[in-house]
Amino acid sequence: MSGGDRIGFPEGGLAAAVEARTLAALACGALRPIETEQAEIDDGGVRFLVRVVSSLARKAEDRKRVPAGPPTNPFLPPEPELTVGWPSETHVAVLNKFNVLERHLLIVTRTFEYQETLLTPQDFHALFVCMAQRPSLGFYNGGALAGASQPHKHLQLVPLPLAPDGPAVPMAPLLAPLLAPGLATAVGVCPGLPFRHAFGRLSRPVGADPGLVREAHGLYLRLLDVLGIRGIQVEGGLRQSAPYNLLVADDWLLAVPREAECFGSVSVNALGFAGSLFVKDRQRLAEVCDAGPMAVLRAVAGPA
Repeated sequence: MSGGDRIGFPEGGLAAAVEARTLAALACGALRPIETEQAEIDDGGVRFLVRVVSSLARKAEDRKRVPAGPPTNPFLPPEPELTVGWPSETHVAVLNKFNVLERHLLIVTRTFEYQETLLTPQDFHALFVCMAQRPSLGFYNGGALAGASQPHKHLQLVPLPLAPDGPAVPMAPLLAPLLAPGLATAVGVCPGLPFRHAFGRLSRPVGADPGLVREAHGLYLRLLDVLGIRGIQVEGGLRQSAPYNLLVADDWLLAVPREAECFGSVSVNALGFAGSLFVKDRQRLAEVCDAGPMAVLRAVAGPA
Protein backbone atom coordinates (compact mmCIF):
# COMPACT_ATOMS: atom_id res chain seq x y z
CA MET A 1 0.00 0.00 0.00
CA SER A 2 1.09 3.53 -0.53
CA GLY A 3 -0.04 6.58 1.45
CA GLY A 4 -0.49 9.93 -0.21
CA ASP A 5 -4.09 11.10 0.13
CA ARG A 6 -5.45 7.61 0.62
CA ILE A 7 -7.96 7.02 3.43
CA GLY A 8 -9.08 3.70 4.84
CA PHE A 9 -7.86 0.20 5.51
CA PRO A 10 -7.48 -2.84 3.25
CA GLU A 11 -10.47 -5.08 2.66
CA GLY A 12 -11.57 -6.64 5.94
CA GLY A 13 -11.08 -3.50 8.03
CA LEU A 14 -8.69 -2.56 10.80
CA ALA A 15 -8.57 -5.89 12.66
CA ALA A 16 -7.75 -7.88 9.54
CA ALA A 17 -5.20 -5.27 8.45
CA VAL A 18 -3.46 -5.38 11.84
CA GLU A 19 -3.23 -9.17 11.77
CA ALA A 20 -1.93 -9.30 8.21
CA ARG A 21 0.59 -6.53 8.75
CA THR A 22 1.76 -8.08 12.04
CA LEU A 23 2.50 -11.44 10.42
CA ALA A 24 4.32 -9.83 7.50
CA ALA A 25 6.32 -7.47 9.73
CA LEU A 26 7.38 -10.30 12.03
CA ALA A 27 8.47 -12.37 9.06
CA CYS A 28 10.70 -9.61 7.65
CA GLY A 29 12.01 -8.42 11.02
CA ALA A 30 10.43 -4.96 10.91
CA LEU A 31 8.36 -5.70 14.02
CA ARG A 32 10.56 -6.43 17.03
CA PRO A 33 8.44 -7.49 20.03
CA ILE A 34 9.90 -7.14 23.51
CA GLU A 35 9.41 -10.25 25.62
CA THR A 36 8.00 -9.84 29.12
CA GLU A 37 6.97 -11.75 32.19
CA GLN A 38 3.74 -10.75 33.89
CA ALA A 39 2.99 -10.26 37.58
CA GLU A 40 -0.23 -9.22 39.31
CA ILE A 41 -0.41 -6.97 42.36
CA ASP A 42 -3.66 -6.24 44.22
CA ASP A 43 -3.77 -2.72 45.59
CA GLY A 44 -6.58 -0.28 46.39
CA GLY A 45 -9.30 -2.43 44.86
CA VAL A 46 -7.43 -2.93 41.56
CA ARG A 47 -5.55 -5.97 40.29
CA PHE A 48 -2.60 -4.27 38.62
CA LEU A 49 -0.72 -5.93 35.78
CA VAL A 50 3.02 -5.38 36.01
CA ARG A 51 5.04 -6.59 33.05
CA VAL A 52 8.74 -7.25 33.59
CA VAL A 53 10.76 -6.64 30.46
CA SER A 54 13.08 -9.60 30.05
CA SER A 55 15.04 -8.30 27.09
CA LEU A 56 15.68 -4.89 25.57
CA ALA A 57 18.49 -6.20 23.40
CA ARG A 58 16.60 -5.87 20.13
CA LYS A 59 15.80 -2.22 20.76
CA ALA A 60 19.39 -1.49 21.76
CA GLU A 61 20.72 -3.24 18.66
CA ASP A 62 18.39 -1.28 16.42
CA ARG A 63 19.50 2.02 17.93
CA LYS A 64 23.16 1.12 17.35
CA ARG A 65 22.46 0.86 13.64
CA VAL A 66 21.37 4.51 13.48
CA PRO A 67 24.29 6.72 12.32
CA ALA A 68 25.58 9.32 14.76
CA GLY A 69 24.01 12.74 14.37
CA PRO A 70 20.70 14.49 15.06
CA PRO A 71 17.82 12.23 16.14
CA THR A 72 15.76 10.84 13.26
CA ASN A 73 11.97 10.83 13.07
CA PRO A 74 10.68 7.25 12.58
CA PHE A 75 7.26 8.60 11.56
CA LEU A 76 8.35 10.73 8.58
CA PRO A 77 7.80 8.59 6.70
CA PRO A 78 6.63 5.60 8.74
CA GLU A 79 8.09 2.23 7.76
CA PRO A 80 5.93 0.72 4.99
CA GLU A 81 6.32 -2.70 6.61
CA LEU A 82 4.63 -1.34 9.77
CA THR A 83 1.95 0.78 8.11
CA VAL A 84 -1.55 -0.60 8.70
CA GLY A 85 -3.69 2.05 6.99
CA TRP A 86 -4.96 5.59 6.98
CA PRO A 87 -7.87 6.33 9.33
CA SER A 88 -8.19 9.91 8.07
CA GLU A 89 -6.72 12.58 5.82
CA THR A 90 -4.54 13.74 8.70
CA HIS A 91 -3.33 10.51 10.34
CA VAL A 92 -1.71 7.18 9.60
CA ALA A 93 -1.93 4.00 11.69
CA VAL A 94 1.29 2.06 12.21
CA LEU A 95 2.34 -0.86 14.38
CA ASN A 96 4.49 -0.04 17.39
CA LYS A 97 7.88 -1.35 16.27
CA PHE A 98 9.08 -2.34 19.75
CA ASN A 99 5.82 -3.61 21.15
CA VAL A 100 5.27 -5.08 24.58
CA LEU A 101 1.53 -5.51 23.99
CA GLU A 102 0.39 -7.36 20.87
CA ARG A 103 -1.39 -5.43 18.10
CA HIS A 104 -0.31 -2.11 19.62
CA LEU A 105 -1.09 0.72 17.20
CA LEU A 106 0.26 4.26 16.93
CA ILE A 107 -2.08 6.86 15.40
CA VAL A 108 0.39 9.38 13.97
CA THR A 109 -0.12 12.77 12.32
CA ARG A 110 0.89 12.61 8.65
CA THR A 111 2.74 15.92 8.96
CA PHE A 112 4.93 16.87 11.89
CA GLU A 113 3.30 18.26 15.02
CA TYR A 114 4.91 18.42 18.43
CA GLN A 115 3.73 15.85 20.95
CA GLU A 116 3.06 18.71 23.38
CA THR A 117 0.53 20.26 20.96
CA LEU A 118 -3.01 20.07 22.31
CA LEU A 119 -5.15 17.35 20.79
CA THR A 120 -7.52 18.46 18.05
CA PRO A 121 -10.87 17.21 16.74
CA GLN A 122 -8.86 15.63 13.90
CA ASP A 123 -6.86 13.61 16.44
CA PHE A 124 -10.05 12.33 18.06
CA HIS A 125 -11.60 11.55 14.70
CA ALA A 126 -8.66 9.36 13.64
CA LEU A 127 -8.60 7.64 17.03
CA PHE A 128 -12.37 7.00 17.00
CA VAL A 129 -12.29 5.57 13.47
CA CYS A 130 -9.92 2.91 14.80
CA MET A 131 -11.65 2.39 18.15
CA ALA A 132 -15.00 1.86 16.45
CA GLN A 133 -13.60 -1.21 14.65
CA ARG A 134 -12.37 -3.25 17.63
CA PRO A 135 -12.57 -3.18 21.45
CA SER A 136 -9.62 -1.05 22.48
CA LEU A 137 -8.23 1.57 24.82
CA GLY A 138 -6.78 4.78 23.46
CA PHE A 139 -4.14 6.75 25.31
CA TYR A 140 -1.90 9.77 24.97
CA ASN A 141 1.35 10.66 26.69
CA GLY A 142 1.46 14.45 26.71
CA GLY A 143 5.18 15.14 26.74
CA ALA A 144 8.37 13.42 27.86
CA LEU A 145 7.52 13.84 31.54
CA ALA A 146 4.32 11.88 30.83
CA GLY A 147 6.16 8.99 29.16
CA ALA A 148 6.33 10.10 25.52
CA SER A 149 9.42 8.73 23.75
CA GLN A 150 8.96 10.50 20.39
CA PRO A 151 8.46 14.26 19.77
CA HIS A 152 6.18 13.67 16.73
CA LYS A 153 2.51 13.71 17.81
CA HIS A 154 1.03 10.23 18.12
CA LEU A 155 -1.86 8.71 20.01
CA GLN A 156 -1.78 5.03 20.91
CA LEU A 157 -4.27 2.20 20.83
CA VAL A 158 -4.12 -1.20 22.51
CA PRO A 159 -6.70 -3.99 22.24
CA LEU A 160 -8.94 -4.93 25.14
CA PRO A 161 -8.99 -6.71 27.45
CA LEU A 162 -5.61 -5.79 28.91
CA ALA A 163 -5.67 -9.04 30.90
CA PRO A 164 -7.28 -12.41 30.17
CA ASP A 165 -9.16 -12.36 33.48
CA GLY A 166 -11.02 -9.62 35.31
CA PRO A 167 -12.20 -6.26 33.94
CA ALA A 168 -11.11 -5.26 30.44
CA VAL A 169 -9.46 -2.19 32.02
CA PRO A 170 -8.07 -3.12 35.46
CA MET A 171 -8.84 0.34 36.91
CA ALA A 172 -12.50 0.07 35.87
CA PRO A 173 -13.86 -1.09 39.27
CA LEU A 174 -12.90 2.27 40.78
CA LEU A 175 -14.59 4.14 37.92
CA ALA A 176 -17.83 2.17 38.17
CA PRO A 177 -19.64 4.60 40.52
CA LEU A 178 -19.39 7.34 37.88
CA LEU A 179 -20.46 5.01 35.07
CA ALA A 180 -23.79 3.96 36.57
CA PRO A 181 -26.78 4.30 34.19
CA GLY A 182 -28.64 7.55 34.51
CA LEU A 183 -25.78 9.63 35.89
CA ALA A 184 -24.97 12.91 34.19
CA THR A 185 -21.93 13.24 31.96
CA ALA A 186 -20.42 16.14 33.92
CA VAL A 187 -16.72 16.22 34.69
CA GLY A 188 -15.85 14.89 38.13
CA VAL A 189 -13.44 12.85 40.21
CA CYS A 190 -13.51 9.22 41.27
CA PRO A 191 -13.33 8.93 45.08
CA GLY A 192 -11.38 5.66 44.86
CA LEU A 193 -8.49 7.12 42.86
CA PRO A 194 -5.76 8.45 45.19
CA PHE A 195 -3.99 10.51 42.52
CA ARG A 196 -4.95 13.81 40.87
CA HIS A 197 -7.23 13.34 37.88
CA ALA A 198 -10.35 14.52 36.08
CA PHE A 199 -12.95 12.10 34.73
CA GLY A 200 -15.76 12.55 32.23
CA ARG A 201 -18.33 10.40 30.45
CA LEU A 202 -19.39 10.51 26.83
CA SER A 203 -23.09 10.48 26.03
CA ARG A 204 -22.73 7.31 23.94
CA PRO A 205 -20.06 4.78 22.94
CA VAL A 206 -17.22 5.76 20.67
CA GLY A 207 -18.01 6.22 17.00
CA ALA A 208 -16.60 8.29 14.16
CA ASP A 209 -19.62 10.58 13.67
CA PRO A 210 -18.72 14.30 13.84
CA GLY A 211 -21.06 15.04 16.74
CA LEU A 212 -19.39 12.56 19.06
CA VAL A 213 -15.93 13.67 17.96
CA ARG A 214 -16.82 17.27 18.87
CA GLU A 215 -18.26 16.11 22.19
CA ALA A 216 -15.12 14.13 23.04
CA HIS A 217 -12.82 16.99 22.12
CA GLY A 218 -14.84 19.43 24.20
CA LEU A 219 -14.81 17.02 27.14
CA TYR A 220 -11.04 16.62 26.81
CA LEU A 221 -10.57 20.39 26.99
CA ARG A 222 -12.80 20.59 30.08
CA LEU A 223 -10.78 17.86 31.79
CA LEU A 224 -7.55 19.75 31.15
CA ASP A 225 -9.14 22.96 32.41
CA VAL A 226 -10.13 21.28 35.68
CA LEU A 227 -6.48 20.23 36.08
CA GLY A 228 -5.26 23.76 35.36
CA ILE A 229 -3.72 22.77 32.01
CA ARG A 230 -4.28 25.22 29.18
CA GLY A 231 -3.07 25.92 25.68
CA ILE A 232 -0.20 28.36 25.23
CA GLN A 233 0.86 29.81 21.89
CA VAL A 234 4.27 28.51 20.81
CA GLU A 235 5.53 28.92 17.25
CA GLY A 236 2.03 29.43 15.92
CA GLY A 237 0.44 26.44 17.65
CA LEU A 238 -1.31 25.68 20.92
CA ARG A 239 0.86 23.61 23.24
CA GLN A 240 0.04 22.27 26.67
CA SER A 241 1.03 24.34 29.67
CA ALA A 242 1.93 21.20 31.66
CA PRO A 243 2.44 17.46 31.01
CA TYR A 244 -0.45 15.02 31.36
CA ASN A 245 -1.74 11.58 30.39
CA LEU A 246 -5.09 10.82 28.78
CA LEU A 247 -7.05 7.57 28.63
CA VAL A 248 -9.87 7.23 26.10
CA ALA A 249 -12.24 4.30 26.60
CA ASP A 250 -15.49 3.33 24.91
CA ASP A 251 -17.55 5.94 26.75
CA TRP A 252 -15.25 7.80 29.15
CA LEU A 253 -12.08 9.89 29.36
CA LEU A 254 -9.58 10.16 32.22
CA ALA A 255 -6.93 12.89 32.33
CA VAL A 256 -4.05 12.83 34.82
CA PRO A 257 -1.48 15.61 35.37
CA ARG A 258 2.16 14.68 35.80
CA GLU A 259 4.65 15.89 38.38
CA ALA A 260 7.37 13.35 37.52
CA GLU A 261 8.15 10.80 34.84
CA CYS A 262 9.41 8.14 37.23
CA PHE A 263 8.87 6.65 40.65
CA GLY A 264 12.47 5.99 41.58
CA SER A 265 13.70 4.30 38.42
CA VAL A 266 10.25 3.09 37.28
CA SER A 267 8.91 5.08 34.33
CA VAL A 268 5.13 5.48 34.14
CA ASN A 269 3.05 6.25 31.06
CA ALA A 270 -0.71 6.59 30.55
CA LEU A 271 -1.35 2.85 30.81
CA GLY A 272 -0.23 2.97 34.44
CA PHE A 273 -3.44 4.85 35.22
CA ALA A 274 -5.42 2.09 33.52
CA GLY A 275 -3.79 -0.43 35.88
CA SER A 276 -0.92 -1.63 33.68
CA LEU A 277 2.70 -0.91 34.62
CA PHE A 278 6.02 -1.84 32.99
CA VAL A 279 9.34 -2.36 34.74
CA LYS A 280 12.79 -3.19 33.41
CA ASP A 281 13.74 -5.98 35.79
CA ARG A 282 12.82 -7.88 38.93
CA GLN A 283 14.51 -5.34 41.17
CA ARG A 284 12.15 -2.66 39.95
CA LEU A 285 9.23 -5.07 40.27
CA ALA A 286 10.19 -5.45 43.93
CA GLU A 287 10.21 -1.65 44.29
CA VAL A 288 6.66 -1.47 42.95
CA CYS A 289 5.53 -4.35 45.19
CA ASP A 290 7.06 -2.75 48.28
CA ALA A 291 5.56 0.69 47.65
CA GLY A 292 2.28 -0.47 46.13
CA PRO A 293 1.18 0.51 42.57
CA MET A 294 -1.21 3.18 43.85
CA ALA A 295 1.64 4.88 45.70
CA VAL A 296 3.64 4.79 42.46
CA LEU A 297 0.82 6.56 40.59
CA ARG A 298 0.27 9.06 43.41
CA ALA A 299 3.98 9.92 43.39
CA VAL A 300 4.11 10.76 39.68
CA ALA A 301 0.70 12.47 39.43
CA GLY A 302 0.36 14.08 42.84
CA PRO A 303 -2.10 13.12 45.59
CA ALA A 304 -5.83 13.57 45.03
